[in-house]
Amino acid sequence: MEEAALAGRLAFGATSFGAGAGTWALWYALAFVLGAAVAAGAVLVPALRDLRTLTVSDTRKEAGARSTRNPWWMRYGLDFLLLIGSWLVFRASSGNQYALVLAPEGVPSISVSYWAFLGPALLWIGAALLLWRLTLLALTHGRPVLARLARPLTATLAGTTAAVLSRRRRPLARSVVLLALAVSFAVSTAVFNSTYKQQAEVDARLTNGADVTVTQPPGAPIPPSAASTLKVAGVRHVEPLQHRFAYVGSDLQDLYGVRPDTIAQATSLQDAYFSGGTEAQLMQQLAQRPDNLLVSAETVKDFQLSPGDTVNLRIQDARTKALRTVPFHYAGIVKEFPTAPKDSFFVANASYIAKTTGSESVGAFLLNTGGTHQKQIAAQLRHQLGTSATVTDLTQTRGTVGTSLTSVDLAGLTRIELAFAVLLAAGAGGLVLALGLAERRRTFAIATVLGAKNHQLRGMVLTEALLLITGGLAGGALIGWALSEMLVKVLTGVFDPPPASLAVPGSYLALTALAALLAVLAAALNGIRRAKRPAVEELRDL
Repeated sequence: MEEAALAGRLAFGATSFGAGAGTWALWYALAFVLGAAVAAGAVLVPALRDLRTLTVSDTRKEAGARSTRNPWWMRYGLDFLLLIGSWLVFRASSGNQYALVLAPEGVPSISVSYWAFLGPALLWIGAALLLWRLTLLALTHGRPVLARLARPLTATLAGTTAAVLSRRRRPLARSVVLLALAVSFAVSTAVFNSTYKQQAEVDARLTNGADVTVTQPPGAPIPPSAASTLKVAGVRHVEPLQHRFAYVGSDLQDLYGVRPDTIAQATSLQDAYFSGGTEAQLMQQLAQRPDNLLVSAETVKDFQLSPGDTVNLRIQDARTKALRTVPFHYAGIVKEFPTAPKDSFFVANASYIAKTTGSESVGAFLLNTGGTHQKQIAAQLRHQLGTSATVTDLTQTRGTVGTSLTSVDLAGLTRIELAFAVLLAAGAGGLVLALGLAERRRTFAIATVLGAKNHQLRGMVLTEALLLITGGLAGGALIGWALSEMLVKVLTGVFDPPPASLAVPGSYLALTALAALLAVLAAALNGIRRAKRPAVEELRDL
């Protein structure tokens, strides 16, 4: 993202990407040129260098040494060292007491520890080198397997095709790794951006409570039965939510009374909001034992609570207006809850609160509209209720709520990153294969002279293309998945709340794979067409 912001400043004088059609065309062209340059540099530059400096005798001398001598980084195990370093940095940066972004209370600034991103960077490089090592090993020692895989496409030239692939294992391994790096960039970028967007939505929903929320004035005696008047067209479910205040010791905290069996029908609850059990388990405990209580982690630490301990809360009695002590039993920890503040609060069974305080008054109603028409329904309820209640909808809250990270709108930057990732994957796959096939025109010409048929040459090209696309996509998907998991885990302390799971944009990833596949197929078809030229003409040109 920093590179994209730098490019935006260089291209437009600012890091804003909300530009028009001409700007988008410029960005797409720039992304394509950069992707093509990276792919070409991996194959074309070494090929031109060898063409100008190497002789046949030099090639023969170096071929024997190169075929038996591994690259220096393989001999020293650099890939394993990088992966170990990545794991150590990840362990340190994802510890319980580690804060990636430090925002001291009362200070209008934040401090970001960028070294935590060293873990994902080491993982990306180390995994790429490991894939390179594994590809070289497979091509070196897997000739019988390659011959069997190539036989349906090359018939009697299966052994020759396997020998050629094994001999060209180094440039082929580079091609696989380059495609895998491009795909992993696309996967990790898309998954992180989707998770970012998902958590921004979760943050807005937590703040507002539901699709539409009707908040009653403090102290208003509104019974749960008033929910029936709010069920206008488009509303699927109306859930009453009690909001009281309670003292634990000398500390005053918010107390929310819920109906455990139906609360999930109006708002989304996630396991990440709780500790000591899943969302379903803790709601079931509140339903089975009404005096159970969910408390904040801070309260558990301050009072050294253990599951089942009695927690005495002082709550105002609706009949006497005096504070009365109400016993609860600690059942679990609640970290986030719809409409609840960011600091400490309690969640209990609404029926138990109503019974012990003599009042079933509701503080808010959560309305489930199925995720649609929130604005219209909220407008209708405002007209219906007037000034007797406050009506907020999710679209309104989405535009105003923000956390330390998700308050930033990444929509424009995301589109640029994803467009670049698709073009880079296509360029890394198709252009690298095309350059490699163009470099081997002599091989195809000699094979033709020796009697190879067109369908056999076609099979040789397709075999290499299939090997490239399979290794590149599979390796890229694995690296991208690992990178996404690590990035989101490292940023767990920044997201509020942390994501329960990664958001996977299936359609975009399918588009990326399809773009790479089509680019490789186009390069293979072009190579097949070039292989059909008369051998005499090809050799004359060379």
